Amino acid sequence: MTRERPLPLTLAPALALVVSSMIGTGVFTTAGFMLGQLGSPRLVLALWALTGLLALAGAAVYAELGAMMPRAGGEYVYLTRAFHPAVGFLSGWLALVVGFAAPAAAGALAFGGYLQTLAPGLPVRGAAFALVAVTTALHAREVRRAGVAQALVTSLVVVVIVVFVVAALASGHADWSRLTAPSRRSGPGVGTAGAIAVSLVYTAYSYFGWNGAAYVAGELRDPHRTLPRALIGGAALVTALYVALNAVFLAAAPAQALVGQVEVGHVAALALFGARGGTLLTALIALALAASVSALAMTGPRVVQAMADDGVFFRALGRTNARGAPARAVVLQGALAALGIATATFEPLLVYAGFTLSLSAAATVAGAFVLRRREPEAPRPYRALAWPWSGVAFLALSGFMTVFAIGERPLESLAGLVTLVVGGAAWALWRRRRV
Repeated sequence: MTRERPLPLTLAPALALVVSSMIGTGVFTTAGFMLGQLGSPRLVLALWALTGLLALAGAAVYAELGAMMPRAGGEYVYLTRAFHPAVGFLSGWLALVVGFAAPAAAGALAFGGYLQTLAPGLPVRGAAFALVAVTTALHAREVRRAGVAQALVTSLVVVVIVVFVVAALASGHADWSRLTAPSRRSGPGVGTAGAIAVSLVYTAYSYFGWNGAAYVAGELRDPHRTLPRALIGGAALVTALYVALNAVFLAAAPAQALVGQVEVGHVAALALFGARGGTLLTALIALALAASVSALAMTGPRVVQAMADDGVFFRALGRTNARGAPARAVVLQGALAALGIATATFEPLLVYAGFTLSLSAAATVAGAFVLRRREPEAPRPYRALAWPWSGVAFLALSGFMTVFAIGERPLESLAGLVTLVVGGAAWALWRRRRV
């Protein structure tokens, strides 16, 4: 089928795509795990703020690269130009398997968990499968209406979070002294460098999505201006929301009630507002998780589409329907997400995805250094703020997180490295097939 030019996306849906890609599984599920790892509410909040600055630094670099190369595909496009088509292929492979399908599976499982707190008889995996099926059908149909729907739902999610924070401040039930409570170091490894690194994996996973608009750059109106505004504006907004939201979670209930809990938002809502208010907020958190899975269904297939367009993946996956949607790529990602739901549990899936995505993002920032040196005269409609220190800080923190995470979570880290090796083998087989 001949491809028709998709209707362009403006700043509002692009910004909504970034925000909804970020606000999802992590922020509503990881505070309890982090508190168990760190033993200190203050350190938990400090890592949320630090990772927010890291996301802003990464967003600034991606904004430069995206304005320089306004194509759909994100890291695949940038790494292909900076290094080699094989490196671009590996990033696209990671995006397909880990970057979007795994987080979509984790988000859908969290969605099912929150729904189960409202309807105890509802199967978690059944609800997760249903969500993936619905979002896949929505984004396989067309681009423009899906983008408008994404913007509307994301606006509601942001309003809900702001209302929740304000209501917590006004309720009088939050104990803010809990935020400055002494550290609890009751377990082995609590508060160590390795524990901090694993917690950074949690927060980095929660912030992933700050690059969401980069994947649809080719469908943005005036991408040279729209893309930087969407990336940096979205990352800044979500950083403020994340720090405020986690402060409320940690002040709402005693630490022992939060440690190890996945549905930490539900626990906090019950403590602050009682059963009725907690039920309402839990339903709205489930909506936020659904919006996040929907955003992943919109952005991820664009990587596969770009690879297919360049002839490094199956051409059929690059074709769009009459409404501009890469329907086959959307369905492929939905199928991989369903496989993740069927075979994995939540916390290991989260660490696996967070670790592997950190490698891909760090490689992309390194690519920006390469392009600055090799192509200094190339048109750059937007230049990263605080360069080169923004890039240096991103790489330094990513390196710390990666090294210590391998020691603390060897199985999940090994799974990420195995995924890279399999991707390398897939590239070799593909190149042999094309010769």
